[in-house]
Amino acid sequence: QVQLVESGGGLVQPGGSLRLSCVTSETILNHNNMGWYRQVPGKQRELVAFIMMIGSTTYADSVKGRFTISRDNAHNTVYLQMNSLKPEDTAVYYCNVVPFTLVRSWGQGTQVTVSS
Repeated sequence: QVQLVESGGGLVQPGGSLRLSCVTSETILNHNNMGWYRQVPGKQRELVAFIMMIGSTTYADSVKGRFTISRDNAHNTVYLQMNSLKPEDTAVYYCNVVPFTLVRSWGQGTQVTVSS
């Protein structure tokens, strides 16, 4: 049973902002580092940001300074605040555990489209 539900995507103009949410289980969130991945058709899924259980964060160079990942353990939710969006950020975004080798299943993802 998939226990990752992403939401918050949509269509936004370049320079705009979106906040993605990922509701998961207490078990998953409290025992794993969590990340946001994205995938475009024909390309491999890439990890764009992750947050450790202790709270430290790491970002891909392509999103550094524009995206912010956070976690709310009280609400079993991981967020991705995305600012200054670019057309190349268009993708389906997924949250999951980190590293990738620990992933067992994927949620449905949420589509982000950046276009004028």
